[in-house]
Amino acid sequence: MQAEAKRIERGVAAGVKEAGDGLKGDLRKQVVAAGLGPRLARTWRNRAYPNKGHDAATLVWSKAPQIIRTFDEGAVIRSKSGLWLAIPTPAAPKRGVGGKRINPGNFPEHRFGPLRFVYRRGRPSLLVVDGVRINKSGRVGRRAKGGAFTKTGRMKQGIATVVMFIMVPQVRLKKRLDVEREAKRWERRVPELIKKQMRLD
Repeated sequence: MQAEAKRIERGVAAGVKEAGDGLKGDLRKQVVAAGLGPRLARTWRNRAYPNKGHDAATLVWSKAPQIIRTFDEGAVIRSKSGLWLAIPTPAAPKRGVGGKRINPGNFPEHRFGPLRFVYRRGRPSLLVVDGVRINKSGRVGRRAKGGAFTKTGRMKQGIATVVMFIMVPQVRLKKRLDVEREAKRWERRVPELIKKQMRLD
C-alpha cells in the first residue's frame, strides 16, 4: 500500500512537471510565431515544486511580464511627455546621443542637422531633416556642407529631405498572444500526463 502511494506521488509530480515544461515550450513557440523574437520567448520560465507528493504544482512565468501582457491583451500606447508619439523610420539612426535608443530628444543634430516639424492635417505629422546626403546604397549621410540648393534654387544631386520620425497621437497594439488558451490546454492534459508517468514508473 505504501509503495503504491509512493508510485502515485511520483506520477503526480512527474506529470505536473511535464505539463509545466510543455506549457513553457508552447508559450515560447507562440511568441516566436507572433514575430516577437526568440529573446522575448526565452523570458518564459517554469519551476515545479515540491518534487513529489499529491500537492505537486508547477509555476510558469515570464521575466518580462509587462511586455507579454501588452501583446496578450493588446494596448494603446501614448506619449508620456507630450501630444505626439514619435516613431523612428528606417532612415533614422538606431541610437542617439549617449548611445540610448533614438528619440527626438537625443537625435544627433550635429550630424544630420535640426529636426523640422511637418504638420499634415488628417494624416500623421512628420519630423524631417533637410539637406542631407544620400549615398548610392540609399543610406542617409551627414548634412551637406555649403547648403542643399544650387544658385538657381534647385536641390543638389544626392541631397534630400528625409523623414526621421512619424508623429502620431497614439499607437494601438493588437493582441498577438493567447496565454490563457495555452494554459487551459495544458491544464486539461494533466490527468493523462500523470497516468502516463505512472505507467512508466
